[in-house]
Amino acid sequence: MALSLDEINRVLVIGAHPDDVDFGCAGTTALMTSHGIQVSYCIVTDGDAGGFDPSVPRSHIPEIRRTEQRNAGKAVGVDDIHFLGYRDGELEVSMQLRRDISRVIRVVKPDVVICQSPDRNYDRIYASHPDHLAAGEAALCAVYPDSRNPFAHTILLSEHNLEPWTVTETWLVAHATPNHAIDITDTFDAKMAALHCHESQHPEPDGLEIRMRDWALQVGQDRGLAVGRLGEAFRVIATA
Repeated sequence: MALSLDEINRVLVIGAHPDDVDFGCAGTTALMTSHGIQVSYCIVTDGDAGGFDPSVPRSHIPEIRRTEQRNAGKAVGVDDIHFLGYRDGELEVSMQLRRDISRVIRVVKPDVVICQSPDRNYDRIYASHPDHLAAGEAALCAVYPDSRNPFAHTILLSEHNLEPWTVTETWLVAHATPNHAIDITDTFDAKMAALHCHESQHPEPDGLEIRMRDWALQVGQDRGLAVGRLGEAFRVIATA
């Protein structure tokens, strides 16, 4: 059983690329912030391999995508965003990445971490980009054991005074066997507003809402929500 919104004070959402957090859980994020929950983002790469317009210099893409993510965060009530600056398409589960995510966890002190599933989903292969898998695995390693262990990444405590922190629950996005759903019907418009902020990624933005609504309707149907309700699904695991 997942924590109820009334039991959650702080949430950290970790995504491999700018826009991952919006595709995966912006409806849930908007619902959480409307309940007074403090939500922070950790964006691992700058999405510098993204975009569709060859006339835009590749050197401009990282700042474009950071700006888009900041604007998307505002659309769902998030203004605390941590950019780690890794290269898009080259992400690996390194000790440096685990340390960097552990640092953000110790700064934010979340009750819940939402991250991408580290398990490849063969029914939704686009959700299993290699960067997504690596970000999910590194996030889980940071949740357990790294962020709670005072003897892991000791520089975080000795030089940055960041005390260990234990995350109560971790919610995985795009897992093949979700066990929890959030009804986002009332926050779907906010989710779409966030997604439309990522203009550099959507050559055909008019079709985006249809695709996302169909997806959310299917989640709602699969997870037993009332007919016509929209959902986002997660695999919730206890990590305390």
